[in-house]
Amino acid sequence: MSSLRTHSILITGAGSGIGRQLTIQAAATGAPVIATDINLDGLAETARLAGGTVTTHQLDVSDAAAIRQFATDTIPTLNGRPLLLVNNAGVALASGPFSTTELDDFEWLLNINLWGVIRMTKAFLPYMIEQNAGHIVNLSSVFGLAGVMNQSAYCTAKFGVRGFSDVLRMELLDTPIQVTCVHPGGIKTNIAASARQGINTPVTDDMKRRIVSSFERAARTTPDEAARQIWRGVEQNKARVLIGADARQIEWVTRLLPTRYVNIIRSKIDRTFTTEG
Repeated sequence: MSSLRTHSILITGAGSGIGRQLTIQAAATGAPVIATDINLDGLAETARLAGGTVTTHQLDVSDAAAIRQFATDTIPTLNGRPLLLVNNAGVALASGPFSTTELDDFEWLLNINLWGVIRMTKAFLPYMIEQNAGHIVNLSSVFGLAGVMNQSAYCTAKFGVRGFSDVLRMELLDTPIQVTCVHPGGIKTNIAASARQGINTPVTDDMKRRIVSSFERAARTTPDEAARQIWRGVEQNKARVLIGADARQIEWVTRLLPTRYVNIIRSKIDRTFTTEG
């Protein structure tokens, strides 16, 4: 891909965080941007910050029927222009260990973080194939590089996004359609503070404070910088984009110690919460 300007850009989860900054930066290139989110107020603020090339649509990526209708309505408006699809929408869950995580909570997260990516890709890939052009950008996470305790649902979703992206890339090798999988480390967003509390996870105010405080210390990268790195990787047709020194460190550890890394990460988590306690 030589330039974002040559594409129509569709971004999910554009109402805040990385999605908002991706939208703002894409719009600055002059490309037409379609920004979606379930949060209309957040979308309106994104559009205000981004300027005139952005159109907004309320979309719940956990709603399969809504995605099908959205694609039906949107594809004719692209007028044959190559599409760059950014599957960014995602949520977090505070649920504790898998043994106490309710399947309803597990399914809720997968329905957004994994199935949202799958459904959006299924809806728009036929258009890309017809145009023989396009780019799919899927947001995974460092939790798609390493399994981490008390994050069974989130890790399952993000490992799934990583595997799904690899499969797409292999299947599309004989086409000009590109696939990029993004693995952000700690990004300064409100995802931890806004995480859904699991049904069986009584979280006191003190526990939430400690969780959010720990996340904020680990979050070293701003959404603005994360978006810049993502767009740079997309323009370079990178298959994988790692965001932040923490993401690069985790990838290195999991490559070097593919089974023993769990002991290292567990020990670090234990030390962190012992110190905070």
